[in-house]
Amino acid sequence: MSRAKGAIGEDRAIRYLNKNGFRVIERNFYSRFGEIDVVAFKEGVLHFIEVKSGIGEPIYQITPRKLSRITKTVEIYLQKRKIKFDWCIDALIVTDEVELVENVTM
Repeated sequence: MSRAKGAIGEDRAIRYLNKNGFRVIERNFYSRFGEIDVVAFKEGVLHFIEVKSGIGEPIYQITPRKLSRITKTVEIYLQKRKIKFDWCIDALIVTDEVELVENVTM
């Protein structure tokens, strides 16, 4: 997917999160392991959100290897920011609809 299409999907994701009570803290945090698309806060929990968009079932683009890289990036984020909140990794699927899949695990 092109970077422009990815940005459109992320913009729709941000609008969805804002409408649903999330406070977006940061977008596109990079580490040597990869990227976290969105970091948001809601009800005392920090959400690290992987945004996937496209045709079909974009959730299947989040493989165990990808999830491992996201987890390593989360750990770096928490260390750099000196944050000690509860946290989880979510997937936000952007197709014709927008769907949040909370607490994605291996």
